[in-house]
Amino acid sequence: MQKSSTIILGIDPGTLVMGYAIIMATDNKIRMITMDVLKLSGKKNNFQRLELIHKKVNEIIRQFKPDLFAIEAPFFGKNVQSMLKLGRAQGVAIAAAIGAGLDVCEYSPKKIKQAVTGNGNADKEQVWKMLQHILEIRDARLSLFDASDALAVAVCHHFQRRNPVPDLSIKTGGWKDFVAKNPGRLKSK
Repeated sequence: MQKSSTIILGIDPGTLVMGYAIIMATDNKIRMITMDVLKLSGKKNNFQRLELIHKKVNEIIRQFKPDLFAIEAPFFGKNVQSMLKLGRAQGVAIAAAIGAGLDVCEYSPKKIKQAVTGNGNADKEQVWKMLQHILEIRDARLSLFDASDALAVAVCHHFQRRNPVPDLSIKTGGWKDFVAKNPGRLKSK
């Protein structure tokens, strides 16, 4: 019986530093293929940087031939200009993925942290330590968290594909409904 492998590309978008990571998932085992960053010069104008992001994502897709693409959603900050620039960087990366025929999945930073560490408020160091444990990464050196953030995006996507979180927004009828549906579970004093 032949094992089927899935290659996942994770992206942490940025206008000065874009993190990217590739993982391979085979059955229940995942391993890191690569993780790195694209550093962009602040001396280039925004459109030149967007072009470089698009080219790099296309290059990564050609080289590693991912089956799946996941990206971190921008978090909502107070600086509107920063949000606009980050959204453009994300959009360019997404456009490259769509152009290559990949479906796109987007995850909030909180969702990614929750999937990797079990804590949606974990800091970047905690996320990196958990990724080292999950992926059995022996080399603890990390130059930029943008790379590990991208790795977390890919791992989050793998976990979500395997065990999607049920919709917890479904409303119940409360205790009265529970008691009506479960009369045998009541204990009298």
